[in-house]
Amino acid sequence: MALQRHHTLLLIVLASLVISTAMGLRHGFGLFLEPISSDFGWGRGVFAFALAVQNLIWGLSQPFTGALADRFGAARIIVVGGALYVLGLCLMSLSTSSLGMTLSAGLLIGFGLSGTTFSVILGAVGRAVAPEKRSMAMGIVSAAGSFGQFAMLPGTLGLIEWLGWSSALLAMGAIAALMIPLGAMVKDRPRANALGDLSLRDALNEAAGQKGFWLLCLGFFVCGFQVVFIAVHLPGYLFDNGLAVQVGTTVLALVGLFNIVGTYTAGWMGGIWSKPHLLSWLYLIRGVVITAFIVLPLTTTSAYLFGIAMGLLWLSTVPLTNGIVASVFGVRHLSMLGGIVFLFHQLGSFMGVWLGGYLYDITGHYNTVWQIVIILSVVAAALHWFISEKPLTRPTAPQVTS
Repeated sequence: MALQRHHTLLLIVLASLVISTAMGLRHGFGLFLEPISSDFGWGRGVFAFALAVQNLIWGLSQPFTGALADRFGAARIIVVGGALYVLGLCLMSLSTSSLGMTLSAGLLIGFGLSGTTFSVILGAVGRAVAPEKRSMAMGIVSAAGSFGQFAMLPGTLGLIEWLGWSSALLAMGAIAALMIPLGAMVKDRPRANALGDLSLRDALNEAAGQKGFWLLCLGFFVCGFQVVFIAVHLPGYLFDNGLAVQVGTTVLALVGLFNIVGTYTAGWMGGIWSKPHLLSWLYLIRGVVITAFIVLPLTTTSAYLFGIAMGLLWLSTVPLTNGIVASVFGVRHLSMLGGIVFLFHQLGSFMGVWLGGYLYDITGHYNTVWQIVIILSVVAAALHWFISEKPLTRPTAPQVTS
């Protein structure tokens, strides 16, 4: 028993280190929007499109990397994902065209993220932890991703100011390489097939027939739209309104810092209260916070308060959403089913980051996108209220008698 606890603790620590590195580096990409666009004379839509492709590839590949992790274990997937992440950062530093930026920042890093983040990592954690502690453990690991954002954002800005954006990306590639040995040490063992376990095809058909599964997918679309729009475009929005670029960096760092508290608390609360209802309240409060931010006068103080409030709500959706999938469908195909839900998150991310850049280039402001973000908060709150987290009842296999 003590050996099992030690194995579980080690897995949680390694998973937290991998996801904090992957997410910490990824959250700094918004800081490259202005210097890269200015150096090459691009509109903001070019770099925004590359990051939109990144989020789309990340989402589209996630069900497949999740299914591979369910079958072969998370370690191999993390190692391959880490290698692609490093290659993408290195080639991104050398890109001088929109195509090169899309292939490196978009395609390669998108694949890299799919192997080093939520569905693969949380699937491994979900298989290793007892059901009553699963939501809490997922909250801890999700919080680690937020710590990475908090810790690495100031460092990323410092690297850009010290080395320039191109060399800064090479330095980030060296940091990303740490995920490869860390991932190799993850001793995740896929659970052996048991009597009554569904095949992959049957698991897909079962999920497809559940209305709650699709409501969860649509709700996570909203989450992706909101958080990636803010992560990429908030520094530019603040700069356009007369605030120093350091303010945008500090706001995103505050998001990461306070999301440590938010995700941990959400995981803890999800083990006590209804996870779907918690998600409804979370999205409603997001809408209120964003409305106050764009309606009230914008100052450095109000920007910092926005970062704190959004941080408490930022990735709090992740342990609750993955917890619902585990509660309803079990853990045998958790990475794959979680990957499908996450695909919708990334479709929303694609729309949020791309639409932000596209509409900005047309109108010169972000007002329309902020309004869409607020409306989507209300929609997501309504969708989650009608989701059930009750485990599905499956017919038991007939007993064979002699």
